[in-house]
Amino acid sequence: MMGPAHSLSGAAAWLGAGAAVAAAGHPMPWPVLLTGALISAGAALAPDLDHKAATISRAFGPLSRWLCEIVDKLSYAVYKATRKQGDARRSGGHRTLTHTWLWAVLTGAGASALAVTGGRWAVLAILFAHMVLAIEGLLWRAARGSSSDVLVWLLAATSAWIIAGTLDKPGNGSGWLFTEPGQQYLWLGLPILLGALVHDIGDALTVSGCPILWPIPIGRKRWYPLGPPKVMRFRAGSWIELKVLMPVFMLLGGLGGAAALGFI
Repeated sequence: MMGPAHSLSGAAAWLGAGAAVAAAGHPMPWPVLLTGALISAGAALAPDLDHKAATISRAFGPLSRWLCEIVDKLSYAVYKATRKQGDARRSGGHRTLTHTWLWAVLTGAGASALAVTGGRWAVLAILFAHMVLAIEGLLWRAARGSSSDVLVWLLAATSAWIIAGTLDKPGNGSGWLFTEPGQQYLWLGLPILLGALVHDIGDALTVSGCPILWPIPIGRKRWYPLGPPKVMRFRAGSWIELKVLMPVFMLLGGLGGAAALGFI
């Protein structure tokens, strides 16, 4: 899928998760619901770090382009080193390492560990990075072009500062779900994990599929491209994605948010 659809699906997934945990007796404070939706919207773009033409490649200027080149080479090296006889030969690392459940878990756990051990500046850095990606994904038409980069970064930095200040207030969610001393912001990795997994599921719906289960082998393949029957798949950027899936994500996100806040 394309960036806007990925971001919308990530936000919708977190809002749906908010509805689910509210029903289970652990409701999210509204700042956690909002922050998690934005983080998940940004994190839903992050697996495309292995693609030099993806939205994330331009999000942080030369730094993100350089990082995408490194991740692409790393992913390709891992693919070559672990492929089985049934896996196809390929020339790049797109839709390999960063499109797996293991990558999603590691990035989510890493973000949680950084937030807990790194203090306020680590939390701000995590929020800033994902606010930039959320803006790029959700406001993609307005955010396109190098002339808007500085404005996007300023908006993201301001948002991160305000959000962190709001979450730090008693009862607003810095200690949501994990309540022991020293566990503030431990939950911050959950929307990152969810956003990455939703990205992978979205890509699995497209023609190429997605090797979500790596490194678990399936038959003669270690990088098995999971997906529905081919007749049910679509091409990235097709009318199904733009005219059907994106409105569905917006509707589901609205319903999930309303349920999470107790309105329905």
